[in-house]
Amino acid sequence: MKLLDKTSNPAFTDYFFSDDNKSSDNMTVTGIFIKSLASISIIIIISMGIWKLYSEGADIKWYSMGGMLAAIIISIVISVRQHWAPILVPLYAIAKGFFLGGVTAYAHAHFPNLPYQAISVTMITFFVMLILYQTRVIVVTKKLRSIIITAVTSIFVIYVVSWILGFFGIKVFIWGTSWPAIIFNMVAAIFASLSLLLDFDYIERHKNKAPKYKEWLATWGLLVTLVWLYAEILRLMRKLAIRF
Repeated sequence: MKLLDKTSNPAFTDYFFSDDNKSSDNMTVTGIFIKSLASISIIIIISMGIWKLYSEGADIKWYSMGGMLAAIIISIVISVRQHWAPILVPLYAIAKGFFLGGVTAYAHAHFPNLPYQAISVTMITFFVMLILYQTRVIVVTKKLRSIIITAVTSIFVIYVVSWILGFFGIKVFIWGTSWPAIIFNMVAAIFASLSLLLDFDYIERHKNKAPKYKEWLATWGLLVTLVWLYAEILRLMRKLAIRF
């Protein structure tokens, strides 16, 4: 099935890599690394700014909400206008900076140092998954790819449905601190980390083949996964801190 050649991350679909080998200046791992580092730096700087505003007593609720909505809109635009990626990906990083800045500030206010721990766990998870992939301890097969895609899609649908129901005052269990909510969070975090394997695999299979500008698309894909992973870890640690 063609679906099995795609990742859970929209930045690594066949649509984005449909014109491989048509450019003499191709996508490289080094290029992706540099752009990813720059984008992550933007997210960190913006997040620190929002954090500072919160510490000074500013209401950052709309910064966080606006950042989340802007990131969604930018992602949709990137999906249909991939050539705009060099401009849109930095804007996506800015939007995610606002979102993560708000989420992180709230978490730190109630549980000091929790965000630092979540960041550390996210970084460790990233490098562990990279090592597992590079050493082929975990091999990305079609079966594994299909399992991850199915699980991630299901998680995404659950989040969307619960978010919509929230507008009608219906609270879904995943947002609470019950054991089912914690287990769901754990499962989401696990599959967020496994999604990194698919991203590494797709980058490896298309490096030195896809056009140069698609380094920005690959960067966007990694950002989507890393931000999701961090958010899940932070949410899980917060739930555990409240419960225990």
